[in-house]
Amino acid sequence: MNNEKLAVVFPGQGSQRAGMGKDFYDSSAIARNTFEEASDVLGWDVPALCFNENEKLHLTEYAQPCILATEIAMYRTIQSEFQISPSFFGGHSLGEYTALVAADVLSYKDALGVVRERGRLMQEASPVGIGSMTAVIGENLPVDLIQKALDGLPVDIANINSLQQIVISGRADSMDTAVLNIQKTLPSPDALRFVPLNVSAPFHSRFMDTIKDRFQEVLNQVPDGIHPENAEKVTSNYTGVFHTNSSPEVIQKLVEQLSHTVKWKDNMSLISRQASQICEIGPNRPLRKFFQSIGVNCFSITSYSSAMREFQNRKPDDTI
Repeated sequence: MNNEKLAVVFPGQGSQRAGMGKDFYDSSAIARNTFEEASDVLGWDVPALCFNENEKLHLTEYAQPCILATEIAMYRTIQSEFQISPSFFGGHSLGEYTALVAADVLSYKDALGVVRERGRLMQEASPVGIGSMTAVIGENLPVDLIQKALDGLPVDIANINSLQQIVISGRADSMDTAVLNIQKTLPSPDALRFVPLNVSAPFHSRFMDTIKDRFQEVLNQVPDGIHPENAEKVTSNYTGVFHTNSSPEVIQKLVEQLSHTVKWKDNMSLISRQASQICEIGPNRPLRKFFQSIGVNCFSITSYSSAMREFQNRKPDDTI
């Protein structure tokens, strides 16, 4: 297995759940230290928020750093105990920040502060109830026709997640019209499903434009800076391809990601061409199904026991 190239991918907001990461925390000193470091940086008890039922876990400002902390605690534990050495990294929306930390482009401490501000600004950009997001689900969804159906409406394509799922985002009072237009424009409208998402703002839409300058200031002031020499193995949601080895370009792509389409299907295609194994690490496993939709296998780690099942038969000197 040590000749195989491994890609690790991380899910984003929406993957959080009460109890996430607790088995890693209980089993690994590395995970405990990672959670405790997050508490020190953020100034509140991150394990308590992650491990117990708490409505704050679904508020963007808290959810984003909690997911990042959980995923890095999981990743660090797996990396140490099973000697994995990934060649490529990717992450969906917020997960792109976890990928940048795992690839040593951003420090963990800096990333915690950045995503806390990212979550706060994203919520501030649109008052609760003004925006909404809806998943369009069907077979071989045509992006161009969906975009045509949205023309003239305050609704954008937020995520191209797979061949079977595209997410639209915008004003809540225009969402019904957007759904009707899509049904009129696409062939076989009866085969479509529309699932409203439980989110508090219209993420990855034009309504995030108002916060881009302030978020760029946050990134420009990262204390430890960006390490772009490692960025070329991390996919960019904004471009659909790998980041470049330029700090200003990494920052610019992260800023643009706020208000533009997450090109996850392109990210998946690129990763699957480069890697022979793909591992999803996170509190839940939404990305595995997306990879399956393009005919690519992706195994998921959501708990310490699942990590043991996947890696326990590997020899200590094996790396992938």
